[in-house]
Amino acid sequence: MRAINDYLILSEAKAGISSARNRLGHVTDYIAATDHTITCAAIDQRWIDGFRKWFAAKPVIKGGTTRARSLTHIEGSVMQLAAVINSTPGERAQFKAEQLKTVANSPTYRADIETIARMFEFCLHPTGGRSAKENAMIAATRENLLRFLRMAVATWARPEAIMAVRSDQWHSAPRVLNLNPIGRRQTKKYNPTIPIARQFAPWLDGFEGNWINVSSIRHGWDSMVTALGLPGNGQAGQKLIRRSMATIARKRIGEANWVQGQMMLGHAKHSVSDIYALPDPANLGLALAVTESIIDEIEALAPGSYRSFTAGGFALSVVDGGKSG
Repeated sequence: MRAINDYLILSEAKAGISSARNRLGHVTDYIAATDHTITCAAIDQRWIDGFRKWFAAKPVIKGGTTRARSLTHIEGSVMQLAAVINSTPGERAQFKAEQLKTVANSPTYRADIETIARMFEFCLHPTGGRSAKENAMIAATRENLLRFLRMAVATWARPEAIMAVRSDQWHSAPRVLNLNPIGRRQTKKYNPTIPIARQFAPWLDGFEGNWINVSSIRHGWDSMVTALGLPGNGQAGQKLIRRSMATIARKRIGEANWVQGQMMLGHAKHSVSDIYALPDPANLGLALAVTESIIDEIEALAPGSYRSFTAGGFALSVVDGGKSG
């Protein structure tokens, strides 16, 4: 359907394009299997119900395991198709998508600090190679996963926001990162501007272009989940760090000040116009202090997670402290 191709082309620079392409890929598969001449106007509730039934019958096969497809996965594709049709001039979706919160089986698993440290160890000190040189080569293949983990812990950000971070979003002097890419319109999934932990700031000072130079870390993440024996069935997806940081930090910040946690997560919007004021305890300073304390604990358990000093022989450079100002 041409509308899908047009939508993907126009959305190429937007955060979440990888997820949108994946969701719509299932829609185009169904179109190809049924009627490739279908138009936007012809897609009604009956067509959508047929798609849901077809998609539900296609299990998720990963490695040697097979599991049923989740309702949220199915409904995500339906919602993405509705977005395509509603963005097409003169068209409106003739069906209703279920709200994800009504079909979601939200993950309940949260990783503690020791488990998060093991994730860093998986990247920093790989095993299984026949020599130290081979283990170093394995570590190099996990560099993007390591960068994802560093950003995820320090920012509590959504995975798609992390994947989209570029150097022009970083403000070194006030030590603040705008999680919303330049030129991207804010959506319901609000990407806030947040203060950055002192341990992570030097890494941002030293990069240009994209923070992560691949379109997906899915393979590395799934390998890590399997190696560490983390729960399956969607419990340990890439949002695990975000959810776990929120749970750990909430206990430390306290309910009275949890609005700072909500602002870090993008669930509440702050009204601070001066980015130099964001690290103040009255704004996001408490959340920042808790994040820094968590990183210190991770670093103690997995040296080299943030302070790179040839940890295990695999670190790339010496990074300690940060730029003044």
